Parts: sequence; structure tokens; C-alpha cells
Amino acid sequence: MEGSTSTSKDISSAKAVMMGALASGVNGPTWFVLKITFLLLCLCFAAMLSLALSSKNFMIAGHVLLLVVILVVLFGLLNWFLAQTGLVSVEKQMEEIGILEKENVEKDE
Repeated sequence: MEGSTSTSKDISSAKAVMMGALASGVNGPTWFVLKITFLLLCLCFAAMLSLALSSKNFMIAGHVLLLVVILVVLFGLLNWFLAQTGLVSVEKQMEEIGILEKENVEKDE
């Protein structure tokens, strides 16, 4: 058990996100990066919508509203999917790929 707690402290956030991209499942740091990405995308769409409404071009505003609806639906579906499947630990993803065992052998030598 002590080895698993020390490996979770040794793993950087960037490495954890990379593991989330390569292995099956979603880990905590990857989900955090996705939430921040969706938040920034929402801010960009809000700025686009305010610009479209201030220019009195309702055709562009309609298209931006459609993009906002797609963003909300996609984020809702991602939340639902993760609620059904759950998060995976970074260590489990590293074991699945085979990296964790190699690192443990290198530390022992």
C-alpha cells in the first residue's frame, strides 16, 4: 500500500492527463482539464453571443446560440457518461499500459 501512495504523489498533472488520453477510462486530472476547457469555451461563446447581439445581426446570434446548445448538450452527456462509468485512478491506468511496473522495477535496482 505504501508504494501506491508514493506513486500518486510522484505523478505530475501533465503525466496524469497524458495517461487519461492513452488509457481507457477517465482519471481525475483529465476530468478537471476537460471541465476547465468547457468553461473557457463557454466564456468564448458568451463573448461571441454578446458581440452578435450588439451588432443586431440575429442570423449570427442564432448560429452562436446553436453552438451554445451543442456545448451544453455535450457537457451534459459527458457528465452523464462519467456518472455511469466512474473515474479511474492514474495508477490503474499506468498498470494497464504497463508503465507502473517498469518504474517500480527501475526504483528497486
